[in-house]
Amino acid sequence: MNKEYAIIDLFAGPGGLGEGFSAAGREGEVRMKIRLSVEMERNAIQTLRLRSFLRMFKDGFPPEYYDALNARKPLPDWSKLYPIQWKHAEQEVRQLELGKDGVFEEIAEVLDRTREEFDGNTILIGGPPCQAYSLVGRSRNMGKDDYVAEQDHRHYLYKEYSRILDRLNPAAFVMENVKGMLSSKVDGGGIFHRVLDDLHSAGEGYKLVPLSAPLADAGNHPPARDFILRAEEHGVPQARHRVIVVGIRSDIAERVEIETPLLPRRNSRATTWEAVSGFSKVRSGLSRGDDLETWTQAVRDQAKRIAESPEVPEYVRKVAGKVARTNSLPARRVGHVYSFSKGGLPEDLASWLLDPKLKVVLHHETRGHIPGDLGRYLFSAAFSMGSEKRAPKLPEFPEFLQPEHVNRSSGHFADRFRTQVADRPSTTVTSHISKDGHYFIHPDPMQCRSLTVREAARLQTFPDNYHFYGGRTAQYHQVGNAVPPYLAYQIAKAIGHILAKA
Repeated sequence: MNKEYAIIDLFAGPGGLGEGFSAAGREGEVRMKIRLSVEMERNAIQTLRLRSFLRMFKDGFPPEYYDALNARKPLPDWSKLYPIQWKHAEQEVRQLELGKDGVFEEIAEVLDRTREEFDGNTILIGGPPCQAYSLVGRSRNMGKDDYVAEQDHRHYLYKEYSRILDRLNPAAFVMENVKGMLSSKVDGGGIFHRVLDDLHSAGEGYKLVPLSAPLADAGNHPPARDFILRAEEHGVPQARHRVIVVGIRSDIAERVEIETPLLPRRNSRATTWEAVSGFSKVRSGLSRGDDLETWTQAVRDQAKRIAESPEVPEYVRKVAGKVARTNSLPARRVGHVYSFSKGGLPEDLASWLLDPKLKVVLHHETRGHIPGDLGRYLFSAAFSMGSEKRAPKLPEFPEFLQPEHVNRSSGHFADRFRTQVADRPSTTVTSHISKDGHYFIHPDPMQCRSLTVREAARLQTFPDNYHFYGGRTAQYHQVGNAVPPYLAYQIAKAIGHILAKA
């Protein structure tokens, strides 16, 4: 008989962890279903609520969903078409800011009811916001004269997670955060050991388990570095390194043998090109006065200048020369026809991402850029095709492509323009992609652009039928802040394997 577990998803974002756990929960001996998702951002709430609604249909998403997507029309009013399912989704997904007065008390009733209804068979997942721990965030805070780390409530949002863990006392939990948490300090000491102590002692106590390393000796926490999970080692086309702590409730850990590592490393790695090359080619735009003829001329002008420059490596000049002469530059800024072909995608990842019911590709629309950036993008993409297989540093750009930044020679912006190298996993997709796209240049020099929302979502392993609400900036932000769903799926299956033996 299948065991049933209820999931509580905190700081849920657009639902990366929840998507993976929900998918794993429809398979195997352990069934897992989200009972509550908590998020504060309005657009992410809409995305979460839609996905919750769609999961209500056991035989596949309702036909009206695909009808709207494939016709590029607004989604229908689900509360009128499917009032019961939509009401359930509204109850499941709640817009709340954890850590604010009264919020814990508001959800405590749900926690208690869920714990009792499922006889303790619950799972807690989520990742407290990372701004206070990330290296970029810490660097930004150091520049503020009045910044005091001890007064930044974001350092202590993990305590809200721990507080809910203590109240729910689930069979297992997963907490995710940025790698910078390992070195973050408050009150003169490292914060990560406090996090481990609080998680270990919550509820009836938890055995803390790393995902990709052996267990530590009895009575000791695993070394902090063992909690770093490298997504590219587990089929994700992205070098995303995050702290992920898994806890198994002590009574279960005492009677079940936990075989580690829970997620063995894979020998092969998915690449950026495998993830994004299946989409139709689209051109970037111009931030002012954009039309196909003007854009094409701007690209050719930039390409010709690169091709004729003695400052530029020969192989880059050759690529630029081809761009300058070609009659095959892409014409559209919005991708249309969806390809169900898996292309070079690994079989398991293709099965996870592709949807044969889609006729159009979602969220595949490009940004506009200034002409100088077109040249920088073209140069960077062509450079990345060289034998070193890397994007150029800013000092390696020719002088005529150097940006007019007063601090460009400081050394702090050497990666200002970074192509995602075709035959490697991408670098970490972060919320910064919502800013300007300079760190996320497409590897094809012909397209002269940054990644679209859908391409970023592919690198994050969101299924192609995943619809993100909000404008393009909000969509980028949601994608960048998420846990890769395919990675979450593997984590959920590993936890399910332990709980099946409990």
